[in-house]
Parts: sequence; structure tokens; C-alpha cells
Amino acid sequence: MFGQLERVCAIASRYIGRPIQTMGALMPPSLELDMNIYPRQFLEPMPPILSETPSYPDNNNLILMEEEKTIAMELAMSATDELVKMCRTNEPLWVCNNETGKEELNLDEHSRMFHWPLNLKQRSSEFRTEASRDSSVVIMNSITLVDAFVDANKWMELFPSLVARAKCVQVISQGVSGTNGCLQLMYAEFHVLSPLVPTREAYFLRYCQQQNVEDETYWAIVDFPLDGFHNSLQTSFPLYKRRPSGCLIQDMPNGYSRVTWIEHAEIEEKPIHQIFSHFVHSGMAFGANRWLAVLERQCERIASLMATNIPDIGVIPSPEARKNLMRLSQRMIRTFCVNISSCSGQVWTAVPDSSDDTVRITTRKVSEAGQPNGLILCAVSTTWLPYPHHHVFDLLRDERRRAQLEVLSNGNALHEVAHIANGSHPGNCISLLRINVASNSSQHVDLMLQESCTDKSSSLVVYSTVDVDSVQLAMSGEDPSCIPLLPLGFFITPMELMNDGGCKDEANGHNITTGSLLTVGLQVLASTVPSTKINLSSIAAINNHLCTTVQQISSALSSNCVGSCNEG
Repeated sequence: MFGQLERVCAIASRYIGRPIQTMGALMPPSLELDMNIYPRQFLEPMPPILSETPSYPDNNNLILMEEEKTIAMELAMSATDELVKMCRTNEPLWVCNNETGKEELNLDEHSRMFHWPLNLKQRSSEFRTEASRDSSVVIMNSITLVDAFVDANKWMELFPSLVARAKCVQVISQGVSGTNGCLQLMYAEFHVLSPLVPTREAYFLRYCQQQNVEDETYWAIVDFPLDGFHNSLQTSFPLYKRRPSGCLIQDMPNGYSRVTWIEHAEIEEKPIHQIFSHFVHSGMAFGANRWLAVLERQCERIASLMATNIPDIGVIPSPEARKNLMRLSQRMIRTFCVNISSCSGQVWTAVPDSSDDTVRITTRKVSEAGQPNGLILCAVSTTWLPYPHHHVFDLLRDERRRAQLEVLSNGNALHEVAHIANGSHPGNCISLLRINVASNSSQHVDLMLQESCTDKSSSLVVYSTVDVDSVQLAMSGEDPSCIPLLPLGFFITPMELMNDGGCKDEANGHNITTGSLLTVGLQVLASTVPSTKINLSSIAAINNHLCTTVQQISSALSSNCVGSCNEG
């Protein structure tokens, strides 16, 4: 079946000219694919290749027996001790790399300090060690944070751009006085918001303990591997082993917490698409600084969700309506994140002759509530742009500036009718936008739900059209989980590009250019009939729309840069 979609793409590529200018502008903002607008006669359509969401990996025998639980608790104590020392110890365990200015783990010193009880296999050239540490203050108390870490669903909601799937496989110890002493067997799949980066799957044990050291009370949340318990786990590709990692959480005044985060893992050394190679190998994708940056932003969002004294702008009638709109937007964000990555075994196909080989497409058959039912066609591309991360974000989050991009607006203006601030940065907000359709158009007038969020590690701009009745349903306090959303959006990360193609030795004379990676994710309802056949024009249309989108964004950024330079 997978080969059929590849053949479809190969055939479709013959009809996609370069530069791509024509088809995208013909598509309405809902991106419905009207095949009648394409005069070319395409070949007979092929059956769809359905990338259905599979169940969790089948490891039914992965249950710790009673005698193993005692060993697991002993390992939990050792892992907690290691985490605390890694958080509180500086040199020689952590040393500063004078060339990069980053803190690095001294692996030899780590091996000397920590003798893991089950004698992990020695590191080999096939595995790369990733280790990082960071600390920050977040607007959430320790009890609420701990509760989010021991509840798999809350953990996923807290980190939608990092945790694709998670579940508690077994509760080994309930703990005492709430979560203190809780030990769980967990499964998780971690992702980057692009099909070009393989996900990382792992089974691990998670332990939660309240400690008192030097008159300081804090919580330790530590993940550690299952080495020695089960050697026949169904593992991901590439292989991923989560070494003792986690965070220390210390309460501070006024409901804040200081969080110190450790990420330590061994990952099988496999090739990564060149455009994301530096992003992953530098630790920007899965490192402690990314986890903490996302946590800090999400804590602000949750604080906004619970607040009752924040003035909103526009048509939001009540605090309950505000919460419902925020929850609807949170589901939109999570749906977008999951649908554009390689999580859940989602199979993606490269579009032949795409620029830098970064365009991927897939199809999904959807029948559950919350998304339009039928056959969904999704396309994702990633492009390096020579503009700072925040410049790209500011362009895409501003509906007035984005309306200047014809491929995204189809000439229709957007007017904000409701605004919810959910963070200290003005770009962290939710907007409800009215699509002002041209007077000579017969299109139904819809609303657009948009959420933008940014931190030092990345930014997201996600939006979806919603009908007026659905918004009124959410505003009235009804359950918004059945409102169909098909989000589109952008994932932006700061990135340094080396002109010689390398990703290391930054200090050895390489010319580094500061820029960003822009990932664009588009989804369309190709047919309301799930068993329909994918038409070649559908692939041509969405690929053209994707490429034209990137071209117009790049041109707009270039014009803004020229204008700023001229003003200066």
C-alpha cells in the first residue's frame, strides 16, 4: 500500500512546475480541494494509503512481579540520589565548553561518581550520549506540578510539542500522603514537530519523592531505565534509552516553583535529515532547556486558564466561556502537533523533486469526533530562513500581516472579535477571528480560532476555521470536544546554519549564520468518504499550496528586512 502512494507522488510530480505559483492562490482558506478547477487530465486515481493511528506497542508481558518491585524501589532510591547530585554538583561533573559556552556532562566523572546497580552495557560508538541541565522559575506550585507528572494525560497536555503519547503501564507503589513515594512503570513517545525527525519511544520507571536536604524541602521526579527487568521490549527506531533524568522542584513564594531539570539519554546513532541534524545533535530538540522553556510557557497558560481577574477583549461573555475556548484551543494545538510528526507509526512519503527533499505527505482516515470525518490529506515541509526566529513568529501570528500573504488569506481580511492573553509575552494569546469574505464571494462566513505561543526554544502559530454555531456552543458552556477541528500552522525554531554544511566545530573558522527553521503543516479534507481514492490533483494541489506558502512568507520577510534596513 505504501508503494502506491509513492507512485502517486512520482506521477503527480510531473505536473508540478517550478517555480510553483498557480494552484495555491486558487484555493479557498478552508483548503477544500475542488478538483474541477484543474484543467489537466490526471491519470486514474489510486486507492488511499491510510496512516491509521495504531494502538500502543504490544508488550502485554511487561508487568513487574512482586520480587521485581522490591528491586525497582531500590533502583528508584539510587536514581533519585543520582538526579539530586547531578542537579546540585558543578565541576568536575559539569564543565563549561569554552568554545560553545554550553555546559556539558563529563562522562568519565559521571561513570566514576555513579555505579548503576545493574551494570548497564558499556557505551559503544553506535550510541550517542545526550546530557543537559537547566534551571528556571515557573508560575506553578510544587503540588500541582507533581500531580501533572504522575498523571500521564496531564503530562501530555503539559508538553504537547514534546510528548506525543504517554500512559501509565503499571502502578508499582501508590506512595504515602498522596504522591510521595509513588513509583510507576511508564511508556512515552517523544517527538519533534516534523516527520523528518524520528520519534523516540521508551519504557521507563518514574519515581516521585519529597526530600529535605540542608533545611530545604523539594520534590524529586526521576525517570530511570528498565535494564535488567525485560530484555525483549518492542523498541523504537532508533533505539532510545532514558538514563536517570527528571527534575527537582522547590516551592517559592506566591505560588512559584524553582525547577532544575536533567535530561540524560543514550540514543542510537542514526542519520537524521540534514536540515534537522544540528537541531537534534545540539540538544535543542530534546534537551533540558527545551523542556524547561515549554514548561515555563505552559505554566503561564494554565495560570491564565485558572485566573478570574484577567480582562479579555471582545465577545467572551463569561469566565466559563473563556475556559471552554481555551480548552478548545488546547485541543487544536495538540491535534496539530500529533498530526504533523512521525508519532504513532505515522507513515510519510517524500514528494519527488521537492526542494531540499523536505516535503512529506500522508493520509489519514478519520471517523472519530473532534476532526472532520473522511480522508485527510496532510503535507509538511521545513525550510531554513535567514531571519531571526522572533521575526518569523511576529509575521505569522499577526493576522493583519498574514492577510497580506495571498496564499493564506485568499484576499480575505481577518478581524479579531475576541482575544485572550495567556502569557507574559504578547505573542502568547488566543484569538477568535472573523473572516471578512469579499462581497462578491458566495463562501459561507466562518470564524477562525488561532493560538500563538513562543518561548526561547520554539514558537507555534496554529489556527483552524470553526463555524459560528460551534463557537456559540463552546461559549455557552457545552462540551466542546465534539467540535471538528482541522488545524493548520507553523512551527518555528531558532537555528544557526553553517555555510560549509557542518554541524560542529563552530569555533574553528566556520561561518555561522543566525536564522530559523520554519515547518509548515497543512491539512485538508480530501473527501468526506473515508474509502475514497486519492486523486493525483489533490497531491499536486496541496504541494503547490505548501510551496507557495513558503515562497510568500520568505518574500514578506525579505521585504520587511529591506524596509527596516532602509529606515535605519
